[in-house]
Amino acid sequence: MAEMNLRLMFAIVSSACWSAFQHGYNTGVINAPQNVMSEWLQRDVLSGTNTTLVAKEDPKVTMVWTVVVAIYCVGGMVGGVITSYVADRFGRKGGLLLNNALVFIGLILQSSSKAAASSELLIIGRFFIGINSGLNAGLAPMYISEISPVSLRGSIGTVYQLVITLTILLSQILGLESVLGTDAGWPYLLGIVAIPAVIQCCTLPICPESPKYLLLNKGQELHAQRALTWLRGDVAVHSEMEEMRQEAEKNKISKKVTLRELFSSRQLRQPLVIAAVAMVAQQFSGINAVISFSTDIFKRAGLHEQQSQYATLGMGAMNVVITVVSLVLVERAGRKTLLLTGFSGMLVCSVALCAAAAFNTVSWVPYLSIALVIAFVVMFAVGPGSIPWFLVTELFGQSARPAATAVAVTVNWAANFIILLGFYPISQIIGMNTFIIFAVLQLIFIIFIALKVPETKNKTTEEITAMFRQQM
Repeated sequence: MAEMNLRLMFAIVSSACWSAFQHGYNTGVINAPQNVMSEWLQRDVLSGTNTTLVAKEDPKVTMVWTVVVAIYCVGGMVGGVITSYVADRFGRKGGLLLNNALVFIGLILQSSSKAAASSELLIIGRFFIGINSGLNAGLAPMYISEISPVSLRGSIGTVYQLVITLTILLSQILGLESVLGTDAGWPYLLGIVAIPAVIQCCTLPICPESPKYLLLNKGQELHAQRALTWLRGDVAVHSEMEEMRQEAEKNKISKKVTLRELFSSRQLRQPLVIAAVAMVAQQFSGINAVISFSTDIFKRAGLHEQQSQYATLGMGAMNVVITVVSLVLVERAGRKTLLLTGFSGMLVCSVALCAAAAFNTVSWVPYLSIALVIAFVVMFAVGPGSIPWFLVTELFGQSARPAATAVAVTVNWAANFIILLGFYPISQIIGMNTFIIFAVLQLIFIIFIALKVPETKNKTTEEITAMFRQQM
């Protein structure tokens, strides 16, 4: 049986880790320096703004900042849409390497925005960075799923989300006012993501292309065997090659699945719905709302502004720790069990947060709210945070995987965009009662997972697709 070895580990780090670094870092990088960047917009960019207002209260600044934040998700949706084309045209590894060009384009635009006093350059740069993150979210999980042994596929698939949580935390630390979250430092803060892009361009060419892509998409059996032998080290690859050959024979009959066929095929519709709902559930779980509310909750508990920021960092660190734990649990407890456990825990925390908000005048209740926020993040990291990213690659065979991944990633970014635009105005009206909405959604997701999501632990692609054929 194939196990972890140094070459496989090198391929995982070179592909998933540096891609997830870009994704996670760019997701969190503009949160901490928001006030500094808003003041720059008000002072140097937007002529005619009301300088008597605090920057974040100026309507023009608020509008531009909303576009800066939201355009990242729009770029992510574009990246998701073109994932299928890039994965098939350039390969999984080739697509990841080419994707780094978008990082450098985005960084040049963003970093020069301050010198040019241009919000347009910042917005366009964030759009290109969003496309990069959308492609990374589709290509990297696809690549590591196809190079991983079946027995380690879940644990290795969790690596992508783990690095995202790590780099979001890193971006929050570097964005502190005492580090790079200053008027002079924020362009350098945005530029740090060039480092993982350069490292990936140097290391990923050493790794082979996905053996499945080489055999099933290109028909290059000798190259596929060499790639698999490189990845497995001393372990014999005859049985694994035979499984891929059988899948290749089936693909000759079924051929590559287009987006239209993906939606029209009865056999593929059910796993597509499962993959899409898993992505929607991840974003609509309320995790971003909890993170947004965390500073206010910590302040109500009596912490000062700086203390609240460090408490938020502590919450991010807890997210990292539990994601590491889930990396081990996912091959023992299974995907479905961890999804149900995570969403059930989040449901309890959501209801409890609503109840705590109703009794916030009691002296100890704010401290309970802090514990509930941390527990909410822990439950998210147990399963809903990582599993949807690689579940889609397990539900589909090679011919349908690129198209299905493109749909799933696009749905994830679209759901993220809706939350980004809708959460703030709703929370302004009903406050912490927003979590009632999330509690209802979490209950719906729990019921759906219990009834529809299959357990994919230790199952080959053929065994998983056979389950859906039997349910038709």
